[in-house]
Amino acid sequence: MTTYSHSKLSTFEQCKYKYKLKYLDKIPSPVEKSIEAHLGQVVHDALEWLYKKVMEGKVPELDELIEKYSNSWIEKDTGEMVIVRNLTKQDYFNKGVKFLIDYYIKYKPFDEGTLETEKRIWVTLKKDFPHKFIGYIDRLVYNKEKDQYEIHDYKTANTLPNKKKFETDRQLALYSVGIKQIYPKEKPIVLTWHYLNYNMKITSIRTDAELEKLKKDTIELINKIEKTTEFPPTKTPLCDWCEYKQYCKAWGNSIPPEVLHKKIKKYVNREVKFNKKKVENIKENFPTLSKYLVN
Repeated sequence: MTTYSHSKLSTFEQCKYKYKLKYLDKIPSPVEKSIEAHLGQVVHDALEWLYKKVMEGKVPELDELIEKYSNSWIEKDTGEMVIVRNLTKQDYFNKGVKFLIDYYIKYKPFDEGTLETEKRIWVTLKKDFPHKFIGYIDRLVYNKEKDQYEIHDYKTANTLPNKKKFETDRQLALYSVGIKQIYPKEKPIVLTWHYLNYNMKITSIRTDAELEKLKKDTIELINKIEKTTEFPPTKTPLCDWCEYKQYCKAWGNSIPPEVLHKKIKKYVNREVKFNKKKVENIKENFPTLSKYLVN
């Protein structure tokens, strides 16, 4: 069984070569993350902390939320981050502060009925289908007044997608399939995006027919991935934010030999672990790989 996620499927659709490096070859990227990814991660951490405190019966003050954000920013700042736009790291930090201040003022006292944060969800796409879909819901809410579940997702992107994007979004819609498999099916599930850069909340609801089609389409995509043998790169404006650009042949780059050697060494020793016959077979028939064996 292979496990798929929204990001994994999206990577394949965006660039098959990146998919191969990241998910098949498991080549570590030369850059850990982009500044946008860092901002998103730290803002998510702060909002998760906020709602956990609320669920414990305490509404933190705004300055406590900003302090949590600041500490998380420092703790998770690796120093090796891609910055494409003509902005500084401080500019991005300040954007996050503004996101949280706007959100706090708009939604305090945060009494929407939050059930869980960062909820892991497994989605069964079809009975006996050999692959699973996994996701993490930023925040799951049961709105008692409206008698409905709500899947909340935080976005820190600069751009606001058009209406069609929300009506056809795969990620939260698949999460709703998973929620329907856990909770009573007759209750509506509202997909909710918080676009923090615009201080805007956008919602959408899918019909059962739409969700059935989505499951079918996702199965077809996974089957296509499983059968794919060629993984050419795709050049798009998104390449500037790609953590694998330094390794991408579309840009005239290649994977450094030392990175490949490290990967081969790990693979060889994983294959021969606790198996003396494999060790002897490699030494006898593949002398060029023998140097990667751990003595």
